[in-house]
Amino acid sequence: MSRADLIQPSATMKISERAKQLRKEGKSVIDMGLGEPDFTTPRHIIESACHALKDGKTFYAPAQGIPELREAIADKARTENNIPADPDNVIVTSGAKYAIYEAMQALIENGDEVILLEPAWVSYEAAVLLAGGKPVFVKHSPDFRDAEIEDFITERTKMIVVNSPNNPIGVVYTKEFMKKVCDLAKDNNLYVMSDEVYEKIIFDGKHYSIASFDGMFERTITVNAFSKTYAMTGWRLGYAIAEKEIIAKMRKIQSHSISSPTTFVQYAGISALRGDQSSVDEMVNEFRRRRDILAKGLRELGLEFAPPDGAFYIFMNTGIDGDEFSRRFLEEHYVAVTPGSGFGVSYNSWVRLSYATSTENILEMLSRLEEFLRVLK
Repeated sequence: MSRADLIQPSATMKISERAKQLRKEGKSVIDMGLGEPDFTTPRHIIESACHALKDGKTFYAPAQGIPELREAIADKARTENNIPADPDNVIVTSGAKYAIYEAMQALIENGDEVILLEPAWVSYEAAVLLAGGKPVFVKHSPDFRDAEIEDFITERTKMIVVNSPNNPIGVVYTKEFMKKVCDLAKDNNLYVMSDEVYEKIIFDGKHYSIASFDGMFERTITVNAFSKTYAMTGWRLGYAIAEKEIIAKMRKIQSHSISSPTTFVQYAGISALRGDQSSVDEMVNEFRRRRDILAKGLRELGLEFAPPDGAFYIFMNTGIDGDEFSRRFLEEHYVAVTPGSGFGVSYNSWVRLSYATSTENILEMLSRLEEFLRVLK
């Protein structure tokens, strides 16, 4: 079987495509499946891209990213995340997803095991498989605050992937849990991939960058992007921070694949990092308000869900097969959610709800959900 045959289409994209099809048919669809902020990119970022275009920034960029953006990212990492990075430790990529893909291609060999905390974002498994590795799913504890990673480490283990705030469950991991991951990595000579795409969207708890812990910079690949924090999903701009030898391997892969991210978009990234951050605070406050409305509604319906500390997701237990729940909720009540089966094998009765949508949609979804639950009973 080829590597491409080993991977499945993205569950989130599949649901979203069906939702769009129903909407074209005239149905009043509420899409709570796709994880994309429903905010417009801040004006100063858009204007920066326009200025770069007018200024002739339309030629090839260096494979590792333009120096000015790499410097801005390194400054951000040092001041906000306490990560001792310089521009040579940074590679700019076409979104965080491509940074993850490149890092897996650079570090994972045939048969290497990569630990994924289940439920895990859909593309981690695919990236491991495409690199010839073996995904090892480690189920969270019942409260989603811990995972018995130590019981799954073998002589073939090469990497642990951590995502905080977590997609799909919304949990923000504690400092104690992050230290546990660090200790396991150091004791067993492992890499850690730290996906920090949602780092600014936190309501409860505090963000900790694994690369900032003692002795962890050399073995950590920190992945981040502009997509969630600055509502720049369609711009496809992300980055990775790691030791220079790892970045050099990733740069080789990038130079023979996409060459580099779009040049004028990188100048917009500089404005995002160095410009006014008030739009981020406004967006986070709005997400918090929506989170509270949705969580309150689900509690009133008697539904169980993981602690929604951050990101913009609630991971909910439906009590029945999640695939069937998702299919029927979409086809009968025109609400798109993502089934838990897309995030691993242990949460088949769960679904992910994205509250990156309007308050009106959330309230209408809750009304439709109440009606659907009556049918299910």
